[in-house]
Amino acid sequence: MLRFLTAGESHGQSLLGIIEGMPAGLSLSEDDINRDLARRQQGYGRGGRMQIEQDRVRIVSGVRWGKTLGTPIGLEVANRDWQNWQEIMSAAVPASPAESAAVTRPRPGHADLSGMLKYGTGDARNILERASARETAMRVAVGAVARRLLEHFAIEVFSHVIQIGSIKAEQFPEDWRRLKQLAEGSPVRCGDPKAAQAMAAEIEAAKAAGDSVGGAFQVIAHPVPAGLGSHVHWDRRLDAKLAQALMSIPAIKAVEVGIGVEAAARPGSQVHDEIFYDGGGGEGPSSRIDAFCWQGKGWLTAGGFYRRTNRAGGIEGGISNGSPIVVQAAMKPIPTLYEPLYSVDFEDLEPVVAGVERSDVCAVPAAAVVGEAMAAWVLASAFLEKFGGDHLEEIEERYRSHLISLSPEPLRGL
Repeated sequence: MLRFLTAGESHGQSLLGIIEGMPAGLSLSEDDINRDLARRQQGYGRGGRMQIEQDRVRIVSGVRWGKTLGTPIGLEVANRDWQNWQEIMSAAVPASPAESAAVTRPRPGHADLSGMLKYGTGDARNILERASARETAMRVAVGAVARRLLEHFAIEVFSHVIQIGSIKAEQFPEDWRRLKQLAEGSPVRCGDPKAAQAMAAEIEAAKAAGDSVGGAFQVIAHPVPAGLGSHVHWDRRLDAKLAQALMSIPAIKAVEVGIGVEAAARPGSQVHDEIFYDGGGGEGPSSRIDAFCWQGKGWLTAGGFYRRTNRAGGIEGGISNGSPIVVQAAMKPIPTLYEPLYSVDFEDLEPVVAGVERSDVCAVPAAAVVGEAMAAWVLASAFLEKFGGDHLEEIEERYRSHLISLSPEPLRGL
């Protein structure tokens, strides 16, 4: 079983992560992880903290000479701003505690008040430090490890922003490689250049008003083999796991799979993906892992079955069907506003304006990178559940056998 835990506060010494269940023999370096950490820190609308932090990971266990050992992988990302917070965030009791450090004005939209009530504290600092989206830096690091496993089997995960505020992207290239290229080169991670300009203007308008702005992003994974996830229990359904993982990202308020809520307004004939078959001229899947690539109709990942549409987002009955996995997530505007909303002071219960912590105007592009990480983790977990072994070579053999078994020919005699 693949699982991970994170620890650390926003202004603590560092963020920590432990990964358990990653097989031995996977190539992994700190640079593999640092690439994604750098991508998370980019994006139009980020705040001042991105000028302070330059996230770099340190692998402290589970890897030797560039290969995973099959033992728990320990990761650390230091907080460079720790030197300015050592007394406020000290684990030991300071000689002279600074009472002014207490945060007693909970911010609407954050975990401040609900956490204060739940954990019995009058200081929102005890809540906001862990509730902060800073924790997602370690999730991106963890997701980068999962991405390496998927990449070994030629499965790619990428994201692009489809909406910021009232601006929606309308024109996307059909070629996913071009879409990814445009998104990676865009300050707002949008594959529609015209919409990207309008999105940047929307962020500037919110900044000038002391406000914030949300949006939506899409995560795509391909080629994903048919057979990940299961229909037999509620907690094994792949779409349910993806939804939970994406909803766990701070500020995400809705998740859609495929066409999502649009399916509710369409007739069934315009929702379900018709099934076709092409045996590929008798050619079977290659025995080489690096040849497992998307073939247009997906015969390698679905045994010759394919669909001309993908409204289901690659998942039917909680099981991947061989089409690309497509999920969308909607992010609310960041609750910390530089023109604060009203709140109540926890000390005297008098009305006040909410507290202000250093924050972004828009973090949708960064959230998209976090979404990639969480989707990669879920898919890697489902992949290992299906093909798992203690060493990469065991998994390779099982994956090859699975791709061959997807052909309906061997099933006809059963």
